[in-house]
Amino acid sequence: MADVAKKSSKMALLAGLAWFIAFETVAFYGLRYLTSGLGESNQNQPENTIVSNWLKTMVFFVAHLALIIAAMLVLSNRLPRHHRGQIMGWFYLALVMSFVLIIPLFGTTD
Repeated sequence: MADVAKKSSKMALLAGLAWFIAFETVAFYGLRYLTSGLGESNQNQPENTIVSNWLKTMVFFVAHLALIIAAMLVLSNRLPRHHRGQIMGWFYLALVMSFVLIIPLFGTTD
């Protein structure tokens, strides 16, 4: 039974959560700065078009996806074997966060 991987401890999961929150915070503010020139800051304009806001959304999604894939590749090589089981869970959560982070991206004034 040497092949059976140990589960991550509670402290390892809390550390993973802290690093995940820190990563998502830095990624959001960095990508918000990167996309600050794109899109309309006032969404309630009479002649507001979807094109510029769609561009901002797609740039945000693609850049966020590139960041989380890069982070997953780096972590899968750097973490010890018994912590690697967490990587895919945090990856899937980061994919969901891509959609959630669109709300504050357009809700903030640039």
